[in-house]
Amino acid sequence: MRFATLIFAFLCTLNSIFGQTQKPPLNITHLTGDFYIYTTYNLYEGYQVPANGMYLVTNQGVALFDTPWDTTQFQPLLDSIQKRHQQKVVFAIATHWHSDKTAGLEYYRQQGIKTYTTAYTDELSQKNGKKRAEFLTTKDTVFQIGQYRFETFYPGEGHTADNIVLWFGKEKILYGGCLIKGADDETLGYLGDANVLEYAATLKKVQKKYPKPKFIIIAHSDWNNKNSLKHSIKLAKELKKKHQ
Repeated sequence: MRFATLIFAFLCTLNSIFGQTQKPPLNITHLTGDFYIYTTYNLYEGYQVPANGMYLVTNQGVALFDTPWDTTQFQPLLDSIQKRHQQKVVFAIATHWHSDKTAGLEYYRQQGIKTYTTAYTDELSQKNGKKRAEFLTTKDTVFQIGQYRFETFYPGEGHTADNIVLWFGKEKILYGGCLIKGADDETLGYLGDANVLEYAATLKKVQKKYPKPKFIIIAHSDWNNKNSLKHSIKLAKELKKKHQ
């Protein structure tokens, strides 16, 4: 009887542990003002990997920056935004061609949302069989949505050939996507489509153009540490030395 009781207690403990570590498929965190970070998950090399995106609530609707990686969360994200803010998503932009950024573009276009990428991203999306946007930009562009403005910036090749960053000047928010890695990351992550020789120079261009951000939002790690860009430059320099 005592043995059975111990087994039951052990199983309850395991259930409690796994229950605490299991993550919801969609998590939304307030960043500052009208800015929010949303996180979905997908499997990469057997591990559950988070993918961060961002959205902005304006007086003319919600702007979405990158789409969920988890294809089951396209509509739940829209529903969550509507419930929380009583606003609809009216705009979406993806920062490079990989599926963790572009997967939801076609779905959102079908919902009447204006979807954007660069023409270069569209070219690579088409070549690699990824989802594509309805509208394309051919150069760095300033967008005005409601009372907010932000700009796109193509600094050069890094994580991918087409990766862009977004800058919200008034709020000093740098949205780096997959180009910038976490301050505690040991590597630059997936490099299958990267330019390892140009990566450091590309990151330095971002640092020079936006030297004092208040927030640096990155795709797959914690965004609370502003040393992420500096650390990524260090990793990129080390990577370049290995390949020279």
